[in-house]
Amino acid sequence: MDHNSEEMSECGESPIRAAPAVERHASGVFSGPGLGILLALATLVTLAVVLVPVLLLRPFSPQTPAMVATAYALRTISPWLAPSGFALSTLLGAFHLRRRPRRPQLAAAGLAVATAGGAAWLSHQNHFEWMFAPLPSAEYARARDAGFVGEADMVVAVEVGSDAVAYPVRQMAYHHLLNDEVGRLPVVSTY
Repeated sequence: MDHNSEEMSECGESPIRAAPAVERHASGVFSGPGLGILLALATLVTLAVVLVPVLLLRPFSPQTPAMVATAYALRTISPWLAPSGFALSTLLGAFHLRRRPRRPQLAAAGLAVATAGGAAWLSHQNHFEWMFAPLPSAEYARARDAGFVGEADMVVAVEVGSDAVAYPVRQMAYHHLLNDEVGRLPVVSTY
């Protein structure tokens, strides 16, 4: 012991020594690239549960019964799964902030959380109605004057009593609904 240490001991005080700086690192998935991978996966699953039904149910695209069933199943679970994914992405983003990331990493984490938040909001919207707004009114042409309808074109035909109308599918496809009156009865034609 040096002279100062002996003096401290005689006075009843213990010598104070500076401890070497110890850096603490988290281990496991919350360190290194594991946290970023989890954040990316949570965001992708949240986004997929909302966007897959949109991609499967597009107008003028062929759809199989399996595609429709998949879209319906995802559309059914998305209102609770997407907000849960957003919550998980937010939690992982908060863990990421505690690591004091560089600006590009911080921007990527912020974008991931914002994307998951947008998907969670979209899961509570009826975005199919945004694309398919009902036609406000029908305009008619006699069959012989309807040159815009080809021989092979599909039509939705409605007959009530002696009145009959045909709505070209090509014109209804982006609307899917048409409120009309046929034979003095209100009808909703859908495709």
